[in-house]
Amino acid sequence: MKLVYVFDAYCGWSHGFSGTLREVVSRHPGLATEVVSGGLFTGQRRVPIREFGYVQGANAQIAELTGAEFGDAYERLIADGSFVMDSDAAALGVAALRQMAPDRAAELATAVQDAFYVDGRSLSDAATYRTVAQTAGLDADAVVAAFEAPGTQAAAHADFRRAAELGVTGFPTLLAVDGDSVTPLAYGRATADEVDERLAAH
Repeated sequence: MKLVYVFDAYCGWSHGFSGTLREVVSRHPGLATEVVSGGLFTGQRRVPIREFGYVQGANAQIAELTGAEFGDAYERLIADGSFVMDSDAAALGVAALRQMAPDRAAELATAVQDAFYVDGRSLSDAATYRTVAQTAGLDADAVVAAFEAPGTQAAAHADFRRAAELGVTGFPTLLAVDGDSVTPLAYGRATADEVDERLAAH
């Protein structure tokens, strides 16, 4: 059995779930955790953030319910409403980092979310992944090269297909996958204790 975490790096509720994910992973060191990018803002949904009028209100609610931090640098980044959240680029970055350290995928996914929501860094910028890699003690040049490599695009799109095959329609979703058996552990938000209870019942 393994955990499968389907999220989008540009999803505020996924950012809110980061603390729970880190806690669940630390409690179950023997369980492999697969991280899948869901592709929230792709195609026609790749538009300036001002077109999503609910962002600030939703973020306030996420912070209140989960304790997640939304940094001043992030607020400045989105202040004029022109910033475009591109989940294709974010999925590329997650795939590039995951390639370097697959066993640390959950930790790196939450670090990518912190880079955007706390540090106000664009997830379309290779320099963001250089910084995340350096902080994580990974080969930053190799991560940037992977981010820019044509083959990584295939890995990102394979993630989107995987999310669809798992039947995931919203983010974040945490699943227990055992062969063909898929058990939902969390959708949207949950505490580590709630996830543990569902895991034990599984």
